[in-house]
Amino acid sequence: RKLDLYKPKEERKPKREEIKFDVPQPRSERMPVDQDWPSVWPTAQSFRPSVVPLPLRQGYSPKGAPPGKYANLELMKVPNFLHLTPVHLAKHAKVLRPFCTPWPAGLETDEKCEKHFPVEVIDSDYCHASPSIRDARSRIVTLRVKLSDLELDYHARDKLLRLAGDRYDPATDVLTIVTDRCPLKKQNYEYAHYLLTAVYHESWKTEPWEADKAESDMECFFWEKSRSEANAVQFVRRLQQSLAGQDETTLPHVQGLSPECTDDDVKAVAEVKDYGEAVCEIHNGGESEQAWEK
Repeated sequence: RKLDLYKPKEERKPKREEIKFDVPQPRSERMPVDQDWPSVWPTAQSFRPSVVPLPLRQGYSPKGAPPGKYANLELMKVPNFLHLTPVHLAKHAKVLRPFCTPWPAGLETDEKCEKHFPVEVIDSDYCHASPSIRDARSRIVTLRVKLSDLELDYHARDKLLRLAGDRYDPATDVLTIVTDRCPLKKQNYEYAHYLLTAVYHESWKTEPWEADKAESDMECFFWEKSRSEANAVQFVRRLQQSLAGQDETTLPHVQGLSPECTDDDVKAVAEVKDYGEAVCEIHNGGESEQAWEK
């Protein structure tokens, strides 16, 4: 018996021949320069590196440049807008043009649009890469309207400002209502209009206790029904009595009043109106040379 201290070497098997497939080049490299892009990318779809002829890079690499477009999950995760190029939009507009109506007459400028549509509603849609397509911020609705576009007297305007609080911007005269309580955008839209309607009608209501409001409780000075107005009317009547039978050139605006004139006739005198405006300006705006000259 022969003693084998070393195992004999096995015969090497011949290597398998590598089969080579004739794979064509990616479409992005064979695509002509004047290719019709809408026919290549007609609708929204995930990113495909073999179709897009752009040297895109996305992601982070500790060393070196960001990864290329091949086998790049970052490019496939995020939404792209390759289906909304100017050529796409031009084709869409051409197809939709027969269904469009002319722009309404009288709305050529922003000022005219604000005049006919004073209420402005703002909402947002969000698009980002995440496991869920929902975004809690998309339900928020903002309603804006100028108080000058609402029919309000002084009492209604003052009450509306008290109800609105810091939602009113005096610099721009804009009332802003933000609603985010409801889970759906449509519900918040209707809730915002409800709040505007409720605060508008509530501002026109006059409570019984408001009739007990004295002149000292007013926020600012009012000439109408004030003691200054009553004193001015009494002063004009005393002047009228003292100047009775005298030459009308002394004070024609007083002597021209008939003896049977009412208090409204006295208040309608131009000099009395100017005096009332000057008194209001001094009380509300402070003393000034222009107010004293009146």
